[in-house]
Amino acid sequence: MLFESIIDAGTVQAFRETEYRVHGDEPFTLRVGETCSALATAHKRHRVECSAYVTACNPFSQILDDEANAERHAALGREISQRSLASIEGIGQHPSNQWPGEASHLIFGLTLEAAKALGIRLEQNAIVWAGGDAVPQLILLR
Repeated sequence: MLFESIIDAGTVQAFRETEYRVHGDEPFTLRVGETCSALATAHKRHRVECSAYVTACNPFSQILDDEANAERHAALGREISQRSLASIEGIGQHPSNQWPGEASHLIFGLTLEAAKALGIRLEQNAIVWAGGDAVPQLILLR
């Protein structure tokens, strides 16, 4: 069964073009569909086979003010900590800079199903997930 998304094609294309930057001691950038050797290294370092890049900002692509997005991001950080998951903060930013960058977390060890459930609960249109091949995939949630 194919999943038919209610997200418009332009938004999906923007998600595909976005640079999902990972901060930390050794910063790197995830791009949908492109193998990322730095991600493979991070998976090994954290002893996981998968990870998810998730934001809590701008639910359903509706722009919130900076304060509301900061509160949502902080709440996600607390949840990650309470669940004892390793993560690295980052920012998702489209190269055109026409959409505000969104504070995010690369969360290690989240299965695809767990990552989708988190993204749905955070009212996101999509997440980025990578398995053992370290190729980030755009996962539409609506």
